[in-house]
Amino acid sequence: MNPTDVKEVSFFVPGLPAAAGSKRGFVNKKTGGVIITDANKKSKPWQAQVRAVAAAEMGEAPLMQGALALIVVFTLPRPKSHFGTGRNASVLKESAPFFHTSAPDSTKLTRAIEDAMSKVVWIDDCLVAEQLIRKVYGDRPGALITVRRME
Repeated sequence: MNPTDVKEVSFFVPGLPAAAGSKRGFVNKKTGGVIITDANKKSKPWQAQVRAVAAAEMGEAPLMQGALALIVVFTLPRPKSHFGTGRNASVLKESAPFFHTSAPDSTKLTRAIEDAMSKVVWIDDCLVAEQLIRKVYGDRPGALITVRRME
């Protein structure tokens, strides 16, 4: 199959989305080489989950090439304050928001997705020319990811 034949891939990754932290670099004193690390160690299991689901979805298909659009809907769990108390503990308050507007920020959540899908869905995340990112509250935490080749 030709890489240009893969026009779109879409899949859901269950789990609690974790942000990739700021990158830190330091020089290895023995080799003189630069080592880049992610400041958020909690993002590694999430990235492994994303990579595994993406690899299963891609199967034997070649890596996507060319300009790509990345669409991600992050679903995060609601805090207890969005629900009533006592016998209404399972009832969502009318004032509860739909969109998630607190930490982690969407940019760092997206960075974790982009890093995890490099060499699995695409050669490098520099191919992502367009992004649509959304953070919402929901009952099933995870990320709905769509990658579309731009014409």
